[in-house]
Amino acid sequence: MSTKHKKRFRDIKQKKEHNGPLQADAKSSFSYPYASLGDKIKAFITDSFMLLMPIMYIVFYLVMGGREAFGEHKLIGWIYILVPFVVVQTLFLAKSAQTPGYRAYNLMLIDVSTGEKPSLFIILFRNLCAILSFFSIIGWVMMFFRKDRKTLHDLLSNTAVIHKP
Repeated sequence: MSTKHKKRFRDIKQKKEHNGPLQADAKSSFSYPYASLGDKIKAFITDSFMLLMPIMYIVFYLVMGGREAFGEHKLIGWIYILVPFVVVQTLFLAKSAQTPGYRAYNLMLIDVSTGEKPSLFIILFRNLCAILSFFSIIGWVMMFFRKDRKTLHDLLSNTAVIHKP
């Protein structure tokens, strides 16, 4: 790779224009416009109300017969809630790499190694890991301390939530 195609530190510091095509070094990784913490939280809340609440209502009142029955059988009730939620969220992400919350805040899910929409298997794996990391709490808390705002399920599935270009 010739030096005329690379941005040099001196040129960047002096704000000189670069007219050639940029090429990434083999050692460097691609830099993505990672989603901010606020946007990820707002998208999560939006998805909770648009996807999770209708499923919870159906399970509470139509499947279990009321909150009292749900209270007596919480484990099976949460399985009835989480399985359809994972399926619906996986279908949304497999179709367009966006859930309704991601779409509202112009976010999308990518496979970090390719920069493209992840495969169906990776999306399903990520969503199952998200449920497990929710119960361990540490998986979600990680995003508060990382610069790229990745959670444990993003790290395990090699995905990232970015701002849609």
